[in-house]
Amino acid sequence: MISAYQEGQILKCFIIFLTLLLGVQVQNLAQDPHRYDEEIAAFARADQMINRDDLVVFTGSSSVRFWKSLNSDFPEYNIINRGFGGSQMSDLLYFVEPLITQYMPKKVFIYEGDNDISAGKKKDVILTEAKELVSRIWEVSPESEIYFIAAKPSVARWEFQHEYEQFNYALSLWALITPHVTYIDVWTPMLDGKGMVRGDIFIGDKLHMNEKGYQIWADVIRPYLSDK
Repeated sequence: MISAYQEGQILKCFIIFLTLLLGVQVQNLAQDPHRYDEEIAAFARADQMINRDDLVVFTGSSSVRFWKSLNSDFPEYNIINRGFGGSQMSDLLYFVEPLITQYMPKKVFIYEGDNDISAGKKKDVILTEAKELVSRIWEVSPESEIYFIAAKPSVARWEFQHEYEQFNYALSLWALITPHVTYIDVWTPMLDGKGMVRGDIFIGDKLHMNEKGYQIWADVIRPYLSDK
């Protein structure tokens, strides 16, 4: 027979195991890429109307999706916006064909990592997915130039400052040694003179940017669109 203490310890271990199991199930559900099926289907319908000559694709999470002035910010380029939901790098990897490779784009600008870090994903995991994403793109569209936009700072997620900085640093180092992959630093210009995230460049949720925020992005990204 086991003692009451042993019974208590067994019950405690069972509860911990059950909690971890449920946590994994919830995490897997939250990362189910099929939650974006309707958005991807809407893009497919829009594809019938686009001009694919010298096409530039912007894709990634909601910071791209909400960039309503993207085309007017860069009117001289043939740009399509394929940002979707609160996506993570793994979601873009899953939808790489309908969102990127089918277009055989001249350039691809990618914004992922923000939601990944907020969800607790480690930088090495995100970077591994980014590398796989690049490989998948080049398998189909080997001439595509690929640009990774740094995970941005925000008031809402400033508690993750160090995790974001570590991810951006790792991403920048990898891009530095990888031909035809470029890292774009939007982190630094979104900080004030004291190194704190600016509060005047976000909408009410303190996460997504207002016109001032997108103007910063436009100014930083513009040189990378040019072939010169």
